[in-house]
Amino acid sequence: MRTALDVHRRILELYPEVLASGHMDEALALIDPDVIDHRGGTDGDHHGLGAWRSKWEQAFSGETGFHDVSVTVEQNLSNDDLSSNIYLSRGTHTASGRRYEVRGMDMIRVRDGRIVEHWAIRDAVAMRHQLGLD
Repeated sequence: MRTALDVHRRILELYPEVLASGHMDEALALIDPDVIDHRGGTDGDHHGLGAWRSKWEQAFSGETGFHDVSVTVEQNLSNDDLSSNIYLSRGTHTASGRRYEVRGMDMIRVRDGRIVEHWAIRDAVAMRHQLGLD
């Protein structure tokens, strides 16, 4: 059985490929159909695999999309069913060609080898500033 750390590492390995190619079947296999994605802010929580798929589709499409994305985990803490990362995310906004580099934190809860809950915080103010969107 995959641990929370194993699932977290694999999803982060697959994320740049998802954004580069749009192929997400292998990554979505790591997500529970009833996942809760705690996005916070005005977006609130999103429920289900379809919402997760839509989030990724938006991340690689047209005006809202990104490419050349990489995620470097700087620190991880994990136990039986939880895994948390502090990471550095880099990428290029497709529409403007501008690059960003921001820190973030995320945490997942895993059950039966799949992500059942996800929380994420990213320095959105710094990202918007670097992309010239503020």
